[in-house]
Amino acid sequence: MAVVTAFEGQLADAAIYVYVAAILDFFDGFAARLLGAYSDIGKELDSLADVVSFGVAPSVVVYCLLQQSMNFNWSSYYVFTQYPVMKYFPFIMAAFSALRLAKFNIDPRQAVDFIGVPTPANALLLCSFPLLLHFHLPTLIKFSDKLIYIDIIYHPGFLCGLSLIMSILLVSEIRLFSLKFKDFSWRNNANRYIFLIVSAIMIAVFQFNATPIIIGFYIIWSVAWYKLIEPRLIKT
Repeated sequence: MAVVTAFEGQLADAAIYVYVAAILDFFDGFAARLLGAYSDIGKELDSLADVVSFGVAPSVVVYCLLQQSMNFNWSSYYVFTQYPVMKYFPFIMAAFSALRLAKFNIDPRQAVDFIGVPTPANALLLCSFPLLLHFHLPTLIKFSDKLIYIDIIYHPGFLCGLSLIMSILLVSEIRLFSLKFKDFSWRNNANRYIFLIVSAIMIAVFQFNATPIIIGFYIIWSVAWYKLIEPRLIKT
């Protein structure tokens, strides 16, 4: 549904479908544990579904943003007429999402945490842009009463560059914490609780504008936690 609505030009609807997929993906683990419904085929089908929901669909959304950008940004029209291959850059993320999920299934290090940016986080980041454009929510970044982030989102360099950067981060060796709770103690989940509290505050203040900030905070906070904070806690 996300892919079809994106190609029809309804990018906000497509983004919402991806967000719904992310919510369902988060709770399917709880459902499996509650029902005791584990199977090898379920694990593989989950990854295949993630490739579509968080790899293909976001890539199509960004591709359609690039197509729309030619109506808003003269540089987009010039770039894609002179270098038409650039409009296919978003689909690199679909390929790297498939690679990231394949690695996840065979990497024992990712039983609790993630190695590389998880595909749902990448998808939520990318699909936040059409929602920002659609709802025109208040932002702190204004200049001459014009929303600067509109120019940024519709800039071909931003969209193509972000596609390449996120593709690399998907298969990187960066360790990021997951939101899987084995228990609800503060000691074992301090990083998760802090992230959720900060995210809730950002959502309350910035609404949809908060999504890119939250994803960036998630990556930075994970690196800071595992590189700086956790080693000191272990020593003490």
